[in-house]
Amino acid sequence: MSQLNHTASPPRTGGRTYSIATLVTDPLQYDAMKQSFAEFGFAESEFLCIDNTGQDQICAYRGLNQLLNQATGDVVILCHQDVRLFDDGRETLEACLDNLEQHHPTWAVAGNAGGVAPGQLALRITDPHGADQTVGALPEEVRAVDENFIVVRRDARIGFSQDLSGFHFYGADICMMAAMAGYTAHVINFHLAHLSAGKKDTSFDAMEAEFCKKWNRALNARWIQTTCSLVYLSGAPLKRMAGELIQRPLAKLSKHGPQAAGWK
Repeated sequence: MSQLNHTASPPRTGGRTYSIATLVTDPLQYDAMKQSFAEFGFAESEFLCIDNTGQDQICAYRGLNQLLNQATGDVVILCHQDVRLFDDGRETLEACLDNLEQHHPTWAVAGNAGGVAPGQLALRITDPHGADQTVGALPEEVRAVDENFIVVRRDARIGFSQDLSGFHFYGADICMMAAMAGYTAHVINFHLAHLSAGKKDTSFDAMEAEFCKKWNRALNARWIQTTCSLVYLSGAPLKRMAGELIQRPLAKLSKHGPQAAGWK
């Protein structure tokens, strides 16, 4: 069974504190990852992991939520076991986050790769697709981040969907969760190596369908009845206009219906 392991962080000495959290299926890969972080300024950080080496693995959505709940750092780095720091270190990450704080104070998620718009990516990464890749005017706001390296501002109190599972699309999911809470996501100019090119296994298409199904449902137009108001929400302009036209008369009628005892 998956088990959460924890390396305690030392007392805070000033500046941001970091928690570095990983789902582990290969302990040797994980040890090499930790060593690279230690060599590039994160030796005093809190390291958290879930042992996923057995057959009974916890999925990314559940496991990373557990790690976010366990983390005590100001910033939580959710990363794959096969990322390596070799160019940029803690000072560079601090500068990137300082820049976000100054120019994008509602940031909650940052990464080294992500999607900006249809056909448009933002990248700062070395991986099997290419060395020293830089794409976009970084930092660049994105709609989704790649899962290899996800930086989360802990005080934003965001996490992953409870009604999704698996190991795909969770980078897009946490960006959606951030957006729903009023936060933004960005790809930053922080260069590391990801040893894997990524893969689309047999579960990818099914997970994509579940991701779309969940968020289509979550973003459907709807009536919201509060204890003192009735409002109509829709992102589609025509639907929103239609809802606004009937919102006031419908709100009045709703207070006289057979189930409106609470209004009295």
